[in-house]
Amino acid sequence: MEAMEAILGRRSIRKYSDKPVTDAELKRLLEAGMAAPSGHNRQPWHFVVVRDRATLLEIPKFHNYSKMLEQAALAIIVCGDSELDGGTGFWVQDCSAATQNILLAAKAIGLGAVWLGVYPNENLVKGVKGLLHIPDKIQPLCIISIGHPMEEKPPANRYIQDRIHAGSW
Repeated sequence: MEAMEAILGRRSIRKYSDKPVTDAELKRLLEAGMAAPSGHNRQPWHFVVVRDRATLLEIPKFHNYSKMLEQAALAIIVCGDSELDGGTGFWVQDCSAATQNILLAAKAIGLGAVWLGVYPNENLVKGVKGLLHIPDKIQPLCIISIGHPMEEKPPANRYIQDRIHAGSW
């Protein structure tokens, strides 16, 4: 799949088949995440991969928008490491770039995915950290729900000319 096709065709997919995501597919997604740009090349990310059905079923108990995890083959929790970040605060941007790369890679290899925000909601951060035993220095940014799609959505045209300002506002 061409890069622009993946970018413009990527949509949030919330319905999945019961077909598992292979280890090779998972590795490609994680490679894509780790290929993201990062401030000062600090690469402050960690990725928690959750395939365990019981754990996936716990997340909707505290994250109201994560019901699709009940069908997902897996979830990737993208986390930022404050020590690797060096106190710059860029971990949020860096991990967001890694998340977008994973979403685009999922589309490119025929998987469906959706970004579920966690940070900066304190209750969601606490829920994810507690469930997955994430250390204090690590902040979960988001959960990516992933599986083989059972729905197809057409590309969305989100281009808005009025949001473009040439030279100054």
